[in-house]
Amino acid sequence: MKSKALLIELIQHLDAYESKQSGDHSTSLNDFTGYLNALGGEGQDQMRRIEGDKETDSLKEIRTAPDNISILLALMYRYVRIYIKKALKDSPVQTGDEFSFLITLMTYESMTKTELITNQVMEKTSGTEIIKRLLKQGLIREFADQDDRRSVRVAITEKGRKELTATFPGINMVAKIVIGNLSQPEIRTLYYLLKKLDFYHNNIFQNKRGRSLEELSSE
Repeated sequence: MKSKALLIELIQHLDAYESKQSGDHSTSLNDFTGYLNALGGEGQDQMRRIEGDKETDSLKEIRTAPDNISILLALMYRYVRIYIKKALKDSPVQTGDEFSFLITLMTYESMTKTELITNQVMEKTSGTEIIKRLLKQGLIREFADQDDRRSVRVAITEKGRKELTATFPGINMVAKIVIGNLSQPEIRTLYYLLKKLDFYHNNIFQNKRGRSLEELSSE
């Protein structure tokens, strides 16, 4: 395709993209690139059909792209858990959550238990159980916070660093498997979109957790 024809097609795609945005939406290069990558993949690859043939009016209401994205993200989480379980089968680091806690602590001198649990987007009860398991394994240590005696800090131990580092080859293989059949442009787009979603949802988790679904969906 000649440059002039390509430019005309690009402008047509930009017009189509902007027509789908709300009035106050400002176009960014990253957003538009993501749109083009998604557009280029439509209908080109064989996809698995998740749902059956039965259809009702109530089902039609939730069989939309946003609803299906939620389902697909849940499925991806389950796939990743299966691969991580294989990668950690011979390690005292037993789960993806434990790996995530340790890799975070490797980048900090120490954190309070609350800081660590919040950083991992977890409820206090679940996060506390993970910390207990890591302490029992000797992969982290706990000590009093010098500035706030009510808080307890945790830090990764030398054993924790050693055991965590030993998992890296397996975790790297998981990463390669997870990106699957995506092209490099698709990988970059997915990374950008997931980072964008994480920023949005982490703000809800940090500041708006107590709000109802109705309140959150109306924003």
